[in-house]
Amino acid sequence: MTHRDTIERLIAQFGDQAAEAFLRAVDDIKNRVTLRVVVEKLERGDIPGAVEAIGLDPVAFERLESVLAEAYAAGGQAEVNNLPILRDPEGARVIFRFGTRNTIGEQELRQQSSELVTRIVEDQREAIRAALSDGLSEGRNPRSTALDVVGRVSRQTNRREGGVIGLTAPQERFVASARAELASGDPEALRHYLTRTRRDKRFDATVKKAIEAGKPVPADVATRIVGRYSDRLLELRGEIIARTETTGVLNKGREDAILQQVREGKVAAQAVKKGWRNARDRRVRDSHVVLHGQTVGLNESFISPATGAPIRYPGDPRAPASERVGCRCFLQMEVDYLASTVRRFRAEAA
Repeated sequence: MTHRDTIERLIAQFGDQAAEAFLRAVDDIKNRVTLRVVVEKLERGDIPGAVEAIGLDPVAFERLESVLAEAYAAGGQAEVNNLPILRDPEGARVIFRFGTRNTIGEQELRQQSSELVTRIVEDQREAIRAALSDGLSEGRNPRSTALDVVGRVSRQTNRREGGVIGLTAPQERFVASARAELASGDPEALRHYLTRTRRDKRFDATVKKAIEAGKPVPADVATRIVGRYSDRLLELRGEIIARTETTGVLNKGREDAILQQVREGKVAAQAVKKGWRNARDRRVRDSHVVLHGQTVGLNESFISPATGAPIRYPGDPRAPASERVGCRCFLQMEVDYLASTVRRFRAEAA
């Protein structure tokens, strides 16, 4: 297995864990809601109170933060494991290790994770406020409005499904417009619903029947359709968060692992180059197609040809969202061991 294969395996492994942690956190929030309290707040027109009653607690996402910390450590360990066997002038083997305790990298990672959870929670607050406001302004009863937000209990799983908790504000707008299309009875609007990529196609026949009849989709069926659409958008949200953040922390861990060896005098900083490698398929951003194959120094950043933004590594949280969200690129560390070790160590022949 090549080093790139190892990193891609780690991204997939921790990406799956991060997505699961996000979805479990959302599920936990949904299923701890006291619906009665939310409905009572809405009956009084107290939308801020209803939002607070839902209980969007950042602590619910602690497991997600833990997964990202584990991915950071795994990325760094994989990088030091990839370093060659070196020996000092007396013949003793040079030991490369990656420590994550009380380092600048660990502190930055904690701050990034905290900011991620804050963004997730604030996204949800905005989405929930919009959904509750729409429900009241459209005259829907408070209980129905609350259920549209927190989801309805499935008879099969006894867990809440659907709703908008966990979605971004734009995703909540997608759900609201899908609901409006199904309830419209307008053939053009119903046809537009059928263009939605994340819809559950098992309901397409029902929607087509409504188009032919020029009538709305029956309310109970529309509720199920919108719930499935919402769940699939939530899965997408989890996938994007997982891929983006896992790529970032793994590459950060790898860069920090080399920086740690530099600080300990085991590798010379000037002997290290960072290379940008992309996934080489049609989904790669145009700017990252241009960056493929470029190299910079260990303490330098790549420069995006699209935005002019400096990017330390693929998934860099300091880079604009347009450069990092869903990025699948790969950081290749290139070390000139002859230049790095001639004064202190010698490389052991493979």
